[in-house]
Amino acid sequence: MSNVDVVVTGLGATTPLGGDVASTWDAMLAGRSGVGPLTQEWAVQMPVRIAAELAVEPTEVLDRVRLRRLDRSEAIALIAAKQAWTDSGLETAGLDRERLGVSFGSGIGGAQTLLNQDDILEESGPRKVSPHTVPMLMPNGPAAWIGIDFGAQAGVHAMASACATGAEALALGLDMIRSGRADVVIAGGTEAVIHPLPFAGFAAMRAMSTRNDEPEKASRPWDKNRDGFVFGEGAGAVILERAEHARARGARIYARLAGAGITSDGYDIVQPDPECKGGIRAMSRALRDAGLTGADIAHVNAHATSTPAGDMGEIIGIRTAVGAHPVITSTKSMSGHLLGAAGAVESIAAILAIRDSVVPPTINLDDPDDRLDLDVAAHKARPLEIPAALNNSFGFGGHNVALVFTRA
Repeated sequence: MSNVDVVVTGLGATTPLGGDVASTWDAMLAGRSGVGPLTQEWAVQMPVRIAAELAVEPTEVLDRVRLRRLDRSEAIALIAAKQAWTDSGLETAGLDRERLGVSFGSGIGGAQTLLNQDDILEESGPRKVSPHTVPMLMPNGPAAWIGIDFGAQAGVHAMASACATGAEALALGLDMIRSGRADVVIAGGTEAVIHPLPFAGFAAMRAMSTRNDEPEKASRPWDKNRDGFVFGEGAGAVILERAEHARARGARIYARLAGAGITSDGYDIVQPDPECKGGIRAMSRALRDAGLTGADIAHVNAHATSTPAGDMGEIIGIRTAVGAHPVITSTKSMSGHLLGAAGAVESIAAILAIRDSVVPPTINLDDPDDRLDLDVAAHKARPLEIPAALNNSFGFGGHNVALVFTRA
């Protein structure tokens, strides 16, 4: 546990539920689904024809000339980061850019650019390939563009830990500030790969829901009839700031990022450890790092993706590491699975749950798994005093990240 307090002073997001944090949070509290049918021509031949697409297209926010130089994942990362920056009040704070860092990742990165430019290469030859191809497809692109736009000079880092990416980016941001390397870090995650190849790959693994006729009911964590996750796109950004720095400029503080725990399973490339051993160690480390015990946690935003294998392992993990008392939820029931952005967007949900004293619901939990023995805020948001909350993110490859947020 470090003696340097790190707080959250800005939030930004663009998701299937809304084009900003306020609309996304309102939709979560109302229990609205962001999942719908795919209308692209390629979707007709797919076994999965549903997804959680962005509520607001980047073309409505960014200049079209600029968008030509950005992969979709980079564009929405910038949109979320700009929102968070404005929200933080740092625009007018006269920040030393040598004390500003970026920790921002993507699970898959600029795959749309890679695949689209490969089509152009094969159809029209090398002269037609965009000169912006490499900056658009490189995995550090979202982090790099944020660093350039905001003049960050304390270090720009790009996480790539599958579905744990967004949460791991926040954990690294915490470390950057605690180590004394930065006063402010723009941290988060982004993902935008609704494209036939990833869809075909995930469908071949039988990882995604095939509830094509009822898209809004497809993401159903912990329900007996869950049949896989729902592919989504989005970005979430959080401004992390050294507490003394934030107070000195009179910043509004949402919450404190009190602790983080990172582990790995060493078990399987896609299957989680059924006993959630790595997840338990991550949660336990996050609690120790925060100087708390499981008894202090009132709410858990679970990773729970709506897969048959993963959902119940996490229940074992939460019960073991935290206890049976927290009210848990899975906001993926509404947003779908945002892959590399999930940990960031779900951290925002945990932060706002603390601020507003309310747990967002898990929708579609109509017939709970017989092994579900924890208290889920099912169907409706639940008022709850939340002094401390935990957010879990687990990723392919056995990546586990747990974050603890407390009331500031």
